[in-house]
Amino acid sequence: MGENLAAAVAAAVPVVRAVIPPAPAAALGRLRFQPERRTFPDIPEPEVLKSLRTLPAWVVERVHGAVELTLGSLDVPAPPVASELKPPPDGTFGFLTSDSEAEALRETRLLHQFRPGLLDLVADLTARLVAGETLTAEGDEAAIAAAHGAHHLAIALVAATIAAREAGSPGVAGIVGTALGVAANLLRAAPMPDGYAAALREKERAEYRLPQSGSTSVEVRDHVFALTEGGFPAFGSFADNGLAESADGGVVVRTGTENGPVRVGIRVLAEPPATAETLGWEEVVDLSWRAKHGSAGVGEEPATPSWPGDHRVRVTTPPWPGDYRVRVHAYGRDDPETESYDLWIWAAPPEPPVVHARADRLGHRLRGEPEPPVVDRPEVAYRWIGRSRLTVAATVTVATGLSAEEVVRAFGADPARPEPAEELREAYGDPWVEVLDLDGVVVAIEENGFYGSRAPVLTAASRAGRAASMFWNVNALTRLSFARAGEVLASFEPGLGEPSADEEVGAALAGLDLRDYRDRTEKCLVAVERFTGRGLYPEDLEDLDRLGVAYRISGRG
Repeated sequence: MGENLAAAVAAAVPVVRAVIPPAPAAALGRLRFQPERRTFPDIPEPEVLKSLRTLPAWVVERVHGAVELTLGSLDVPAPPVASELKPPPDGTFGFLTSDSEAEALRETRLLHQFRPGLLDLVADLTARLVAGETLTAEGDEAAIAAAHGAHHLAIALVAATIAAREAGSPGVAGIVGTALGVAANLLRAAPMPDGYAAALREKERAEYRLPQSGSTSVEVRDHVFALTEGGFPAFGSFADNGLAESADGGVVVRTGTENGPVRVGIRVLAEPPATAETLGWEEVVDLSWRAKHGSAGVGEEPATPSWPGDHRVRVTTPPWPGDYRVRVHAYGRDDPETESYDLWIWAAPPEPPVVHARADRLGHRLRGEPEPPVVDRPEVAYRWIGRSRLTVAATVTVATGLSAEEVVRAFGADPARPEPAEELREAYGDPWVEVLDLDGVVVAIEENGFYGSRAPVLTAASRAGRAASMFWNVNALTRLSFARAGEVLASFEPGLGEPSADEEVGAALAGLDLRDYRDRTEKCLVAVERFTGRGLYPEDLEDLDRLGVAYRISGRG
């Protein structure tokens, strides 16, 4: 590329750059941190057009409106650059457009059809013009990002203007669209200016607020994951506490899962917690840890900051160095189906480790202690509910001593008016119930319903024997109920309400810790089975699906 062209572009760039608005320029300048979202992947078209399609409409429109007059009157005495382009095609061709399509995108597509190769030429010219340049920018994060974006875009706009005019296509909209597509491609790979990292860190520190909380799925590798500022920390055998180790650069957690995802919750607290929460956790350990830089997060990848303006939630430690206390909670390490973790983090001076709970078998093995006996958990048999069509919301009612028709009437439905269950499921109208007659025991299912938890229904369904029901919904509302001989013995929210003193209700609940939210629905279904002598099994849902019959509930029990 000749010196004359470089000089002509350099003379025109300040004029164009002066009219580029800061907001879209900053959005372009941050593209390095933004995951690229391609659209129309099957359409064969130049990379410039594909890149242009990924930009937000407001960026394209703001830039177009701001630079239109300046580009229209811009005089760039540059040497020829488009002499090797093919001539315009002969004849006619069709061109499909849409009212919702930005003018700059439409005209850029037309420019590609009219002068094949022009978009690639502008991309090549711009890449050579910016090659080797070092941009100096000062100010806060937004100012540096805007200067970075505006610099690349101004060069692309001038290069596109020179090439398009020489090719006989002086339309500003096509020039703007071409330049935006070219600049976006370059900015996704271009290094940020000196000083940007420090400015971004200052922005993060100014905007960071406590407390913060969230949860994510972390990929475990070789039985470990880590809270880390960067590379994965070195770790030992976990023999001290059987759960976690503080290391240079982070905290490493030992998992039961060898490889695969586990749920990890993170809470960054404004002050130390008043008490240690052990309910629902099997292992809980406090460790001290020194952050060298800040912004530590969980996972294998370094906890790099999200690009400013990205609204995805990512919980990290404060973006500054300091001493912290990390409380690691673990559950289910002996049963990977339910394995999960919580990390609580707060600023605190270094202290010795503290163990608040040590109950799982893996922890005992790692500490070199005798393993406790395997705990019988009858609720495990009901975990299939979470993989069924009832997982979000349902009521399961089991009644003894009545026929299926009598149970349908107890719900306020008419057994003489069956309807296709699939139609009722899709109608979202009146509530409905499915029933399965099992020789003296009737299982009733309400998908996203609740009538089986109401006293009049339970009273009627238990008049010749017993009835019990468990209700749950997407809002975490629950109700466990027991009735016998037409009398409701207990109906309460598991973990909050108090059951009755009835001996048979007590026997149904024996050994089921309803204060622990884990597997709570499953525990309650165990209690329903114990009280009535019959539970709900996967094959029952299969039988109901084969029957395909349900009854619309018209009564208001």
